[in-house]
Amino acid sequence: MQAHYPGPRELGIMIPAHLREDRFCRGFQHALTGGQITQVDQLKLSFREGYRCGKLYLRELRRRQGILQFPMRARIRMRAVLH
Repeated sequence: MQAHYPGPRELGIMIPAHLREDRFCRGFQHALTGGQITQVDQLKLSFREGYRCGKLYLRELRRRQGILQFPMRARIRMRAVLH
C-alpha cells in the first residue's frame, strides 16, 4: 500500500507566480518523503523553494503532534583495549 502525501495546493500553500509549479511540487514531495538534495536539477530555484516549504510544513506538523526534536544522530567510535 502506497502512502498518500498531500500536495501544496491541498494544504492551501500558494505557489509564487515566479516559480515553476511542477518543480515546486516535486521539491515539496521530495521533502515529505525524506529525500536529500543530491542531484543537479534539484538545485533549481523552484525545486529548492518547494523543498524548503515541505521541510517547514513537516516541522510545523511535528510541532502540532508534540514532537519537538528528534534525538541527535551521531557516530560513535570506540576501541576495546585488552590487557
